Amino acid sequence: MKQLILGGARSGKSRLAETRAKATGKKRVYLATGQAGDNEMAERIAIHKQSRETDWQLIEEPTLLSRALSVADSPETAIVVDCLTLWLSNCVEQSCFLKEKQKLLNTIYTLQADVFFVSNEVGSGIVPLGELSRTFVDESGWLHQALAEQCDTVTLVVAGLPLELKGASKS
Repeated sequence: MKQLILGGARSGKSRLAETRAKATGKKRVYLATGQAGDNEMAERIAIHKQSRETDWQLIEEPTLLSRALSVADSPETAIVVDCLTLWLSNCVEQSCFLKEKQKLLNTIYTLQADVFFVSNEVGSGIVPLGELSRTFVDESGWLHQALAEQCDTVTLVVAGLPLELKGASKS
């Protein structure tokens, strides 16, 4: 089962992904893509780690997502990838996004684990003024469309409430 869980900042999307992963009864892996480039982000990462139950295996990988998924892959595993927009930002910064995106899209078909992709829905606002910001919004939208096509379930989370866009899943 592959699930894409979208939502805005502090919408409850990570909590929903963690809950769904736990409900599988499988070994849980948290594949975190954030990296602490400043003190505020380091604090966010620390809070995220502290709030998670201790029985998660943690893999931190800011860019090589398909490789990290392949390493963690097993039919007995549920993987939460949190989050794709941080991964996209990291890859854009390192000029490897298109290559890594294609690797990810190719890898999804081979995965035996249940995977819960968490990502920020950023395309509902105005068109950003800067070129880099427009590129980020565009690439994010195209990534979400490609993943939504491959995932069994797509959920939009607003104010902690899941709205199923594709498929059906237990909350």
